Amino acid sequence: MTSTRGPRAARGGTAAHRAYSVVVFVLLASLDNVAIGLVPPLYGPLSGALDVSQRMLGLVTAVSFLVSAVAAVGWAYVGDRTDRKPLLMVGTLVWAVGTGGSALAQSYPTFLAAQLVAAVGLGAVGSVGFSVVTDLISPRRRGLVMSFWGLSQGIGTLAGTLAGGLLGATDWRRPFWLLAVVGLVATVGYLFTYDIRRGQSEPELAGVLATGAEYDYRITRADLPRILARRTNRWLILQGLTAQAAFGSLVWLPVLFTQRAQAQGYSTATAVVVGSVFATLFQLGGALSIVGGLVGDAMQRRTPRGRALVAAVGILAALPFYLVLFFVPLRIDVPDGGGTGAVVGAVLASVFTEPTVGLSLLTAVVALALTSANSPNWFALIADVNPPEHRGTVYSLGNLVNGVGRAAGNGLVGVAFHGLRAAFPPPLNYAVGLAAFQLFFIPTGIMYWLASRTSSRDIDAVHDLLHARADRL
Repeated sequence: MTSTRGPRAARGGTAAHRAYSVVVFVLLASLDNVAIGLVPPLYGPLSGALDVSQRMLGLVTAVSFLVSAVAAVGWAYVGDRTDRKPLLMVGTLVWAVGTGGSALAQSYPTFLAAQLVAAVGLGAVGSVGFSVVTDLISPRRRGLVMSFWGLSQGIGTLAGTLAGGLLGATDWRRPFWLLAVVGLVATVGYLFTYDIRRGQSEPELAGVLATGAEYDYRITRADLPRILARRTNRWLILQGLTAQAAFGSLVWLPVLFTQRAQAQGYSTATAVVVGSVFATLFQLGGALSIVGGLVGDAMQRRTPRGRALVAAVGILAALPFYLVLFFVPLRIDVPDGGGTGAVVGAVLASVFTEPTVGLSLLTAVVALALTSANSPNWFALIADVNPPEHRGTVYSLGNLVNGVGRAAGNGLVGVAFHGLRAAFPPPLNYAVGLAAFQLFFIPTGIMYWLASRTSSRDIDAVHDLLHARADRL
């Protein structure tokens, strides 16, 4: 690690300016997930337009996950060494260009290339943005605030699913154009955010930074072995491999419900809208990640094992609810060939008039509410057990493993659907395949429990390190 000392003028900003900056970062965290959720609902229209199988389009999503995760490591390492604001602007501009290129694609190779360009830019938004946001949050409230960060990502995925299904049902290019324009607007929005000071949320550093001193410790390559030597880091990074294998498979939820609608005789256009709306409704439980963050904060004040234990219990308890969700019978009654508004209205009304739909929604909300305890406590734990100059890099390493797991889950579940088709005709093959992939949550819960056993020592080590640095500064 390197440090240069000497007071600088404090970079503060009014409360309104700080609030604006937080809103911009949280919105960008949602937009990168809009991009992720946009493609799966369009597998059907894209398959016809580009003359490829849906499995090949699933491969695009899987490879994009992986490329984004690999790129995030480089973005995050540079962000932990330099000014983070320009990196976020460049990254956002890159993914906006890639998204616009996707709308222009006339062939499968061109569409794949454009999606990969977008994925490279997406890597900056999550990893560098996470480092910035952790410098705004006190340790006591990390679970709560990071639940909003995680919630924005979940809302982004829902918005992408809904935009893909509704805007792309008759013209698949339209949602890509819209997202590209929003990305360009967001890049301009970065110009008016203020530079958040590294380490400004840490109680040990507050007094020193208030005098105008600057926390100028930066990551070096020599720090990487120290990062991996922290046992909690190892469990937090590795759990993503199995957790995201399960979560990655869930991007096929719109396809499952689209297939169910087609099995009941609905046209492809109507079935795509039905699948997107059902998948969006069934993911509303993710909004309860705020509860998971609050419970994590409360438990962490009682025991240093608190956050990890909350995540472990939530992940394991959700498993049976997912299994019920995939197999509960679902009766769909919507006007075939009707306008988008009429179909959406019929789906929403069925929540109250059709018992199977209401039961499915309740099951999905409980399942998503329980697994959503994972996200805010994972974010908060990374901040708790690492000094400020390591957090972006640790997040990106975790995100890399997440990307591998998500790509594997998204890609392999498509292969599983195809292999199961002989024994289970659609849509049952989709239900069986998705149910099998949720079993990956079991090792995920075990790894969180192991992280709870090491977190106390690693948190104390960070507190001691920051106290020593405050004395030197």
